[in-house]
Amino acid sequence: MIDYWLLAFDPMAADIANQVPLTTEQALALLLERARPITGNDTVALADALGRVLDKPVISAIDQPGWDHSAMDGYALRAAHLATGAPLPISQRIPAGSVGEPLAPGTAARIFTGAPIPDGADTVVIQEDCEADGERVSLIESARGKIRAGANVRRRGEDITAGQTVLDAGVLLGPQHLGLAASVGAAELQVRRRLRVAVFASGDELVMPGSPLGPGQIYNSNRFMLIALLRQLGCELIDLGIVADERQATIDALARGAEQADLVLASGGVSVGEEDHVRPAVEQLGRLDLWRVAMRPGKPLAFGHIGDTPFIGSPGNPVSLFVTFCLFARPFIRRTQGVAGDLAPRGQLLPAGFSLERPVKRRDYRRARIAHGPDGQPSIQVFPSTSSAAITSLTWAEGLVDLPAGCPIAEGQLLTFLPFSELLA
Repeated sequence: MIDYWLLAFDPMAADIANQVPLTTEQALALLLERARPITGNDTVALADALGRVLDKPVISAIDQPGWDHSAMDGYALRAAHLATGAPLPISQRIPAGSVGEPLAPGTAARIFTGAPIPDGADTVVIQEDCEADGERVSLIESARGKIRAGANVRRRGEDITAGQTVLDAGVLLGPQHLGLAASVGAAELQVRRRLRVAVFASGDELVMPGSPLGPGQIYNSNRFMLIALLRQLGCELIDLGIVADERQATIDALARGAEQADLVLASGGVSVGEEDHVRPAVEQLGRLDLWRVAMRPGKPLAFGHIGDTPFIGSPGNPVSLFVTFCLFARPFIRRTQGVAGDLAPRGQLLPAGFSLERPVKRRDYRRARIAHGPDGQPSIQVFPSTSSAAITSLTWAEGLVDLPAGCPIAEGQLLTFLPFSELLA
């Protein structure tokens, strides 16, 4: 199926400056469609693979479990011997890590979780259902007639069989994936190399923390937030620092970044003011595919290429930077890292704990958190200020609430809440 909206906004067919703002879904689809996974890989020890993207599938060479074993502490026996209700002699003791003898007929084996089931046994009765004196064991009254053959026995290969692919390429490796890889004996994993990202911030007003502020100056909070966001995604950073509000300085920074990195990210300078030089600089060096998104905050979002190197530019206000990074840069980076699957954040529908009589003009991603009323029911609360410069809203919030354009919001109305756990993963 042809994506006609992509054709409609192709920079070869239309002036990017006159581009109709895309919806957030269209903008994300455009970025993901044009993301190209990096090539190259590293072989790393299993303990060092957390947060990396798997490049080569993990195939198990063993069955898991490797033998029939007990799922509980108890007594291994033949279920048929329970019918008489008579006590059974305890013929052996089998702790985990050891292998018992074949079960003597008419006896039971004291067995512990993980220990192999001895030949001749087909059932494990948990110790709580038993009475034992060290020599003989019998069922307690309440358990009689309730034990089924095969109870509490984990069969060989019931979880994993030899030759089975247990982890596919493109998986973002979390603790659970490392545990699974270890369970089949993998000591090393082949992962994608780290994505190299060049970053800079535009603005003559920016000063590094620790320096005194002059008239009209502010501290460069965007640098530290952006670098932290990228490091959290496992990227390798190339810091190009603060770039002056000059056309040539912007061109030079973009060219250096494109030469050294797989992706260039910039904050500030992407609007249409006389001191905003990023858009024309990118167009001079390459092409701009996207410039505006019908959303707030972050309408002037820039995406394009400098040669073959992709570029993403966000507004300079810290909230706009954070929101556009979460909604667009993060999924683009994950796709470029080789992560497979759906990368859009998953929201949850919750009732609004506020109302808006005047509809928002553009789709609005307000900073929000979940509150619980006296009845324990959750509702979405929004930060009092809508300013994209209110960086305190990001530490107050637990996520973003998606407000549709053109609709008043009534208290209790169901809205989509996007938790930071989805937006930063």
